[in-house]
Amino acid sequence: MGGPELLLLMLMLAVGGLSVLAGAVRVPYPIVLVLGGLSLGFVPGMPPAELPPDLVLVLFLPPLLFQEAFSFSPRELRANAGVITLLAVGLVLATMTAVAAVAHALVSGLPWAAAFTLGAIVSPTDPLAATAILRRLGVPRRLVTVLEGESLVNDATALVAYRLAVAAVVAGSFSLWQAGLQFVTGAVGGVAIGLAVGWLVAEALRPIQDPVTQIVLSVVTGYAAYLPADRLGLSGVLAAVAAGLYVGWRAPQLGSPAGRLLGVSFWEVLVYLLNAVLFVLVGLQLHPILNELLPDPATVRIGHAALVSAVVIAVRIGWWFTVPYLIRALDRRPAQRARRASPGERLVAGWSGMRGAVSLAAALALPLTTSTGQPFPHRHLIIFLTFAVILATLVGQGLTLPWLIRRLGLQRDDSETQEELRGRLRTTDVALARLEELAAEEWTRDDTVERMRGLYQLRRRRLEARDGSLADDGTEDRSLAYQRLVRELLEAQHREIVLLRNQGQISNEVMHRIEHDLDLEDSRLEI
Repeated sequence: MGGPELLLLMLMLAVGGLSVLAGAVRVPYPIVLVLGGLSLGFVPGMPPAELPPDLVLVLFLPPLLFQEAFSFSPRELRANAGVITLLAVGLVLATMTAVAAVAHALVSGLPWAAAFTLGAIVSPTDPLAATAILRRLGVPRRLVTVLEGESLVNDATALVAYRLAVAAVVAGSFSLWQAGLQFVTGAVGGVAIGLAVGWLVAEALRPIQDPVTQIVLSVVTGYAAYLPADRLGLSGVLAAVAAGLYVGWRAPQLGSPAGRLLGVSFWEVLVYLLNAVLFVLVGLQLHPILNELLPDPATVRIGHAALVSAVVIAVRIGWWFTVPYLIRALDRRPAQRARRASPGERLVAGWSGMRGAVSLAAALALPLTTSTGQPFPHRHLIIFLTFAVILATLVGQGLTLPWLIRRLGLQRDDSETQEELRGRLRTTDVALARLEELAAEEWTRDDTVERMRGLYQLRRRRLEARDGSLADDGTEDRSLAYQRLVRELLEAQHREIVLLRNQGQISNEVMHRIEHDLDLEDSRLEI
């Protein structure tokens, strides 16, 4: 088996094995991926793996950014715009500057432009692991929203700064006023292109009912927004984010129910695979990178990695315990006071600054040479330090974050659960009201209407009992028993269609069509 075949086999085995391991140990999968990728790189006989740098950002970022923005609410982004802007711009620039200063002082011969490149790479956060933990432990909802919004926007700030720093390294020159102008025009132009692409895609999706076509268009959207903006020198990141926000807001009125169901599953798998491949690729490259760094003592490089990681963590925690007090002094409005976070919440937010896929992609995308043909200065060291920061934040902070939340005793936030109950109650009331209107129609039958009325009234009593507005008279227990009965019947039907397929009485295709309907019924059960 040759090098490419072995590499492909190891990638598939790693992704599958790490998926199983993440579920078994009940740890957010990015943490397992980073450890698995690191281990895989040191397997004897593993072939080298390296994607063309120009391809990395273009291949991985558009779908990741689009999906993240798609599931985020523009209303929540606007409501928390102030704090998100401070984090996504101010904290990113502060982290980049601090890391650049420390790296330039620590590493002999590291140019300022290359030091700022490292700072830009490790400055954006990745909310995947943090928000998974925060949601599971029920921390205040606004805290989760702010962290998600920060990650959504800070990628743009970091990658614009990254491109400017890389350009300074490659070209050997830098102009502050040109950089500032490019930052502003790139942001405005990127958002404009993203909104235009989002509108075009939304209009194209309106008449389409085929689920596969809907999913294909959703994947294309991220690239269709990112690539033109990037080619024009604008912010492709903000273009993909703007398109995702727009299409995500209009998505409930677009496409078909089957497309929405299939789309959720597809995007979960795609985002996982993209993250998995990125982490494994870095793991495969880490071994040769360490070999390139062998002339320097291992203790020196480990010390550099520890110091840079400590700076990244310290700047974030310091920001959360200084800037909010400055805002309090300047903004005394009642609305601002109502949004103040407690010291415990600020500590959790500071400890949730994990780095992930965007930093990995940016590090792998570093050019190999400058405009003069010389190697990009300290490229291997920058990739190594990036991986070290991801390891320290994602694994170190990710594994200790649940303990910190429990130790601080943050009050559990059940507001989202109450919102869901109110939404389900409201939709049940609408269904009952519409049923009464339809009862007078000639095409409806009295026995059918009565059966549907009983079904929705039972649902309403269950929801009211959960909400506390009605005493539970045993309705919930009867409902769970009913659902258990339904599942037993569905499993019996599933066993029978498999038996019919095995006996040759129905085809494989027919079995899968019936199986699909049974699985949809099962997915609606709450047990």
